[in-house]
Amino acid sequence: MIEIKPKKQLEILKRGTVEIISEEELLAKLEKSYQNQVPLKIKQGFDPTAPDLHIGHCVSLRKLKQFQELGHQVIFLIGDFTGMIGDPTDRDSMRKRLTREEVQKNAETYKKQIFKVLDPQKTVIDFNSRWSSKLTPEEILNLTSHYTVARMIERDDFSNRFKDGKPISILEFLYPLFQGYDSVALKADVELGGTDQKFNLIVSRTIQKEYSQEPEVLMLMPLLEGTDGVQKMSKSLDNYIGITEPPNEIYGKTMSISDEMIYKYFELATEAPEARLKEIKKILASDDTNPMELKKELAWLLVRTYHSQEEADKAQAYFKEVFQKGEMPENMKEISYPKGEKVWIIKILSDGDLVSSNSEARQLIKSGAVKIENEKILDENAEIPINEKTMIKVGKRRFLTVVPSTD
Repeated sequence: MIEIKPKKQLEILKRGTVEIISEEELLAKLEKSYQNQVPLKIKQGFDPTAPDLHIGHCVSLRKLKQFQELGHQVIFLIGDFTGMIGDPTDRDSMRKRLTREEVQKNAETYKKQIFKVLDPQKTVIDFNSRWSSKLTPEEILNLTSHYTVARMIERDDFSNRFKDGKPISILEFLYPLFQGYDSVALKADVELGGTDQKFNLIVSRTIQKEYSQEPEVLMLMPLLEGTDGVQKMSKSLDNYIGITEPPNEIYGKTMSISDEMIYKYFELATEAPEARLKEIKKILASDDTNPMELKKELAWLLVRTYHSQEEADKAQAYFKEVFQKGEMPENMKEISYPKGEKVWIIKILSDGDLVSSNSEARQLIKSGAVKIENEKILDENAEIPINEKTMIKVGKRRFLTVVPSTD
């Protein structure tokens, strides 16, 4: 049941968007949907090239949630087929192709994470291999005939590489075409994507027209800068806040953002109402403002969103105890091993939930982020003797006590 009138829907949906192509078309679709009580099909594609979602991804996921709350159908499209091609966006060289096994593994991880934001009862999860892998050579030839090389070369990524004499594979040209065909297969009414996806999304509109469909409306979402306040949030740049990270990590990372990013994070990464956003803008403009108090509010909101209110309260208390007072946490997690044993450092980090994987543990050790009794451990093969109570610290926010068992 679609209860909210079209103009009010449009007002809600415009918040936080950079560009709508076009607003008039979106209003027309919303009016038709409201009159006929037929939900719009809202699509966003995710290529499973990395298995973890961060709050930068959730900018558009939260927009999808708004569509759900307004009564529309959301399709979370996992690009298991296009993921094997590789999105050339922002690439100055050819992207390494993923194997089907890598793509499927990452896709399963995505499926477990998106419901921290989306309503599982109102979300359709689909895979573009369902139709793309079944296209015949004749159908692929027909698809490629609907776009020209000249139009492809207009794309900055390709034109810059062409000028620099760097290779561009024919395979990369296929990526936006297959992404456009996704919209044809799904008969999508609206597609979401970051501003960096504008070229790909415009191709989708063109392809739909070529297949005699009404072109989808594009909603371009802003790219959220990472904790460095400069570059787009990315795990590879280590400036991300992962939605599955421990509460203390989410809270601590949020507290590290620059003062200039506070408002943008509130606007794009939380559900703070418009009235509160206006208050925050006014507070930040005042010379008497202490930005730390707003950061605490922001950090608390993010932990509550991706964990719970109880965990948010605990993370806030932990931060105050450890960082503001400069003390060790009182309720540090404790694990035990038989006295006299030697235990592999990576096993300890894993058993103590200080890392999400052995590969993360190795990376942290190599970077010098792991300390035992304030001494860096740089050998990933190190074995730690269990003779007495030992404190392990990972980065600035993760602590663990290892004790010999009394058995």
